Formats: sequence, C-alpha cells, structure tokens
Amino acid sequence: MEIPFNITLLIILTVACGIASQVVAAYLKVPAIVFLLLFGILVGKDGLGLIHPNLLGSGLEVIVSLFVALILFEGGLNLELRELGKVSGSIRNLVTIGTLVTLIGGGMAAHWLGEFPWPIAFLYASLVVVTGPTVVGPLLKQVSVDRKIATLLEGEGVLIDPVGAILAVLVLNIVLNEGADPVGLFRDLVVRLGMGTIIGAAGGWILGFSLKRAKFLSEELANLVVLAALWGMFGLAEEVRSESGLMTTVVAGIVVGAAEIPELRLIRRFKEQLTMLGVSVLFILLAADLSLASVVALGWGSVLTVLSLMFLVRPLNVLICTWNSQLNWRQKMFVSWVAPRGIVSASVSSLFAILLTQKGINGGDSIKALVFLTIIMTVFSQGLTARFVAQMLGITSSSATGAVIVGSNPLSRLIGQIFKDRGESVVLIDTNEDGCKQAQTEGLQAYKSSALDTNVLEEAGLESVGTFLAMTKNGEVNLVLAQRAAEEFKPPRVLAVYPKSPQEKNNNNKDKVQQAFTTELNLKSWNQYLSDKEVKLGETVLKQLGFEFQKTHLKEMIKSGQFIPLLLERQGSLQVLSATENWQPGDRIIYLLHDPKPKLLKRLSGSQKTTLTIERHPAVEQVPIPSVALETDSEKIPAK
Repeated sequence: MEIPFNITLLIILTVACGIASQVVAAYLKVPAIVFLLLFGILVGKDGLGLIHPNLLGSGLEVIVSLFVALILFEGGLNLELRELGKVSGSIRNLVTIGTLVTLIGGGMAAHWLGEFPWPIAFLYASLVVVTGPTVVGPLLKQVSVDRKIATLLEGEGVLIDPVGAILAVLVLNIVLNEGADPVGLFRDLVVRLGMGTIIGAAGGWILGFSLKRAKFLSEELANLVVLAALWGMFGLAEEVRSESGLMTTVVAGIVVGAAEIPELRLIRRFKEQLTMLGVSVLFILLAADLSLASVVALGWGSVLTVLSLMFLVRPLNVLICTWNSQLNWRQKMFVSWVAPRGIVSASVSSLFAILLTQKGINGGDSIKALVFLTIIMTVFSQGLTARFVAQMLGITSSSATGAVIVGSNPLSRLIGQIFKDRGESVVLIDTNEDGCKQAQTEGLQAYKSSALDTNVLEEAGLESVGTFLAMTKNGEVNLVLAQRAAEEFKPPRVLAVYPKSPQEKNNNNKDKVQQAFTTELNLKSWNQYLSDKEVKLGETVLKQLGFEFQKTHLKEMIKSGQFIPLLLERQGSLQVLSATENWQPGDRIIYLLHDPKPKLLKRLSGSQKTTLTIERHPAVEQVPIPSVALETDSEKIPAK
C-alpha cells in the first residue's frame, strides 16, 4: 500500500528540522532541546503549519513508545555502576522520597497557584516528577561539572523516568476511576516496577552473554541485534504488565553495560546516534502539536506554579534527599538548580491529553500545556545558565586540582613536588618498587601497582583530581593508559609522554589525550640530567609587551632540546603543559634548562651539595619559583 505523500513529507520535515536543531545547538554550544522546542513550535500548527503530527494517528503513540524505550536503554547503558555506588544513597532518596516530595509539592502548587482541581493538579505533578536523561545528559556534556555531581544527575534522570511514568499512569487511573483503592494502586506500582526489573535483568544478562559468545557477529550486525533485543524486551514487558516496559529498558541497559562485552564502546556509540535521532524526532513532533493559545490561556498562576516547582519544591527535595550525603552546599545548590523536564514528561502528557479528551474529562489540553510550559521554562532557564551557575559555584571539572602521575622517575617526582608545594594532592603509581620507595622518601604518596587496575586509580582519587599524567619510559604504554583513564574516569586534563606522531594510528583519541610537554622530549635524557644535577629550574611570565618575541624565543629553545616547559600557571590554576598549548600573555611557565655546569663545579670544588639557581636568559624574564626539593639517591637539592 502506497504511503500518502503528506505523511511522507511529514516524516522528512520532522527529521530535517530535528537534525537542523542539533546542528545549530552544537554550533552555539547550548542544549539541543532549546532549538528542538523552538523549531518544533515554528513548523507546527501554530507556526508555519508544515508539520501536523495528528496525521500519524495511533502511529504517534507507537513512535513515542519505541523511541522512549531506546532513550532509556541508552541512558542505562551509559551509567557507571562504580560511580553510582558513590552517590547511591542520594540517588535512591531522589527516586523514592524525592518523587513523593515533588508529587505533593507540585500538586499543591498547581492547585493553589494554578487553580487546577485537586485530581488534575496531582496528575500534573506526577508528570513532572521526572527530569530526564534526554536533557540532563547533553547539558552536562556542555557544562562539564564535577564527576560526582554528573553521576548523581544522570542516575536520577535515568532511574526516575520509569518510576515517574508508572506513577503518572496510576494517578490517571485515580482520575478516571474516582473509587480506586490507593493501597491497591501502590501495590500495582511495586508490581510493575518489579516485573520490569526482572524482565530487564534476565533479558539484559541473556543479551550480554550472547554477545560475548557470538564472535561471528560483525560490528554492524551486533548493533542491530541489540536494537532488536531491546524492543523485544520492551514489547514482552508491556504484554506481561502494561507500563512496565520502561523499567525493563533501563535495567537491561545497566546489565548490558556491566557485562564487559567486547566492543561495548561501539554499541554505545551506535545507541547514542539512534538516541539523538529519537530525541530530535520526538521533540519536533510533540512541540509541533502544542497549542500556543492553550499555554497563554493558563495565565500567570501557571507561571507561578512552575516557578514554585523550580525554586521551592526542587531545593526542598534535594535538601531532604542529600541531608546525610557527602555533598557540600555548592554541589547541593547546583543539583537543586538543574532539573529540566524532558521527553518522558512531554510524551506522556500528550498521550494523557488524548485519553482525557476521549473520556470526556476536561483538563487534558490544560495539563499538556502546563507540562510544556514547565519544560520550556526549566530548559531555557536552567539549560542556558547551568554553565554560569557551575562556574560561579566553583564545581566545574576544569576547576579540579591535583594530579595522578604514572611513573616514578626523577622528572615525575619533580612535577609531583611542585604540585605538592602548592597544597594540591599528588599520587604516583609505578610497578617499580624502588621508584615508589624513592617517591615516598621524598614525601610523595605512591602506589606500587599497574595503572591498568581501576581499583588503584579509584583509590588514588582519579575521579576527583584535575590531571592524569602518564610518563613511564614506554611511550606506547603511556598512550594506552591515558586513553583508558580518559574513558573510564574522564578527568579534565589527560596527558601522556608518547612518540611524536601517534595521531596517525590514534585519530579517535587525539582529542582525549594530549601530548605532554613537547614533541621533542627525550624522557630518558632528562631523567639522567636530573640525576646528575645538570639542570636549572626556573619560571618566566609572558608579558603583553614583546609577547610574540618571547614565545618565538622559547619555541626555538624547545627545538634545541636543551629546554622543556613543564607547567603552566594561568588564572591561579597550575596545569601540566601540553605540546599543543596555545600560550597567552600573563601565562607563568615553569621550565627545566639543561646546564652541565653544576656537575662540573661540584667535581672541581668537591662539594656534596649543589643549589639550583635561576639565571636570566635572553627574552626570558625569570621570577622566584615555589620551594621545590629535588632528591637523588644521595642528596636533596633545594631550588630557591
């Protein structure tokens, strides 16, 4: 049967508008949902009238259900159980106690401020208890906050969606059947969540087991097998117990993600691409079907309802749920601010509006309009200000300090001492026992272990430090360690000492791992220089006047192989310099200069100690550096 042209055009325009929204959002570096809403309204029935979702009929519900299942599966797939364990108590409270707080607070606000009848008010509140990974995930990619906070918000967004969706269905049953038993409804909630969990856990384990054994599957076919299995589990759960499918997809995603499947990274990438397409299509369709007149008709009472949800209910929710957590007040404030509503609220409210209208109950369109008003206000206000709020509160990942350094050699210990003298935490990791003992002798914390052991990296505090630096004597090993650290822990700055042109083989990772110091570094030679005390340690400030000359001179010294810049201080933050760093006026650069004279003087004088001094070099202004102790096998050399 031939598909009507208008439906074909509807799908084409929907996908085109959705992808265009994603492109514009990526270019402007703002959450994509902002432009998805704008574009959807623009091409919808109250805009240009190009897209009419009602043409899809019952097919709209099918599209929404399948894409929401895919979105939640992808969210569960990306959850890190190790990270979740650190904030599990807060997530549990937000999904349970927090849901109740938002339900009661939102219902009271909608009744008293929005003047909705109690049943409709609580139905609205049940629809907005969710936050949603479709908004929170992209927002956190733009903002890059502390890893603990990101895990908390992502975990809440993924796990609360199925709970909120089932709760909304139960509240809808109360509205449609006034004599419904509350105890029975609560029992039904538990049964649906439990059934979804059992089917999701069993299906996810079978899928993970099959993918590990079926080595004959190509990458492309494995991706499609996962997609088919996901929708199969969702459909089975819906047949066994309606509305349990969303919980099934979340649990299945978590189980598959923890199954250590080969090439899991490729499966995640494929699901992320499908999720982006799903989010784009759903928001365009749902926003296009929104009546602006119904939103305007709500009046100022509904605006006050949303504001109370944002500034009263959410902060109270977070305060109660994180009372005994280890989060500080800045982190709690950010969690209180970031709670944008997403696709689950929009899709379920759209379906409820249709059901209420069919049952002859007034308020369906008003609820949909109020939910979309909530989405618009929370997404625009929180999505566009989250970066500023995170920076103001000082919880961005780029503000993290300290370092985890792999390899205990003279140069790595020198860098560790400089970090330590500034009061920042430093941990060294090495498989060589002598190197670890030397580091401990110099007052540095060291672990004798392989840096491939994630438990050791976790114990070293990699999830909360600002820098990971791999500088063993094997450059290829350094690159592998750095890539793994970037994928597993996502520290703000990941650097490694590796061969000059690994990009030819590692194009996919060059943005994650930076080459440390310079491309000219010979680690073995500089470690020998340090051991023989043939170096001078100094620092210079690049000034606006003569900046280009200074920079050019320093670059020429680097090429000579007798000078290496180690660290960069910019706006009070100390960082390990990368080979591609774009130097700026005002930067303070700490460097090492090869100078064999100290060793010669020591031999002539018979002295047992040599002091590193800072001498002036052409076009290099030198200023005092922090007190650093360089310790060799026989003596300690202070740099004044």
